[in-house]
Amino acid sequence: MARLQSRNRGTAYAPRLVIVAKSPVLGLAKRRLGREIGATRATQFYRNCLSHTVLRLALDPRWQTALAVTPDGDVVQRFWHSPTAPRLQQGNGDLGKRMQRLFKRLPPGPAIIVGSDIPAISASHVMRAFRLLGSADAVLGPAPDGGYWLIGLKRTPKILTAFAGVRWSGPNTLADTVANLKGKRIAYSVTLSDVDTAEAYRNGRASAERLIPPRS
Repeated sequence: MARLQSRNRGTAYAPRLVIVAKSPVLGLAKRRLGREIGATRATQFYRNCLSHTVLRLALDPRWQTALAVTPDGDVVQRFWHSPTAPRLQQGNGDLGKRMQRLFKRLPPGPAIIVGSDIPAISASHVMRAFRLLGSADAVLGPAPDGGYWLIGLKRTPKILTAFAGVRWSGPNTLADTVANLKGKRIAYSVTLSDVDTAEAYRNGRASAERLIPPRS
């Protein structure tokens, strides 16, 4: 995967936002949620949530946005409709290896990675995280289940390694990542929830019903 190229010299050190996503197709996205509420319903929710996230965040001029999609072949799928967000491949490996790869391959400057299944996410949340990163080495957005919905790294003077041995999709994900950043300045953004279970879907249904649907 080639490094992202800046649009001009003035954006060489611009803040970068990467939205990580799965291809929103039946049987691939939100499989855990699908086992509880039905695969079709879960996939439709994810499509809406992904569109909502991209349309809310990708057009903001305060940062440059890219969409990192897995599987890699789906970077050219018709669904990825944002004209302003270049598509990136995540590559192989667990989530930590894929995020570390993204941090390494972006142009210089502060970078934040967010998930694509957080109904309440907004541009103000991302801007707050970039501001926190101004006086920290890393910023994390906690989730109630022990994980996190956002991670950002200043990436100077070097790119930190935050993901070795992290136990993903469990109550120790945030704690394991923080342990890898021992001795570094860590800031914490607001707590937001993703939607992986029927209970979370029901609890966030009011937000989910206001999501922007995907374009036809």
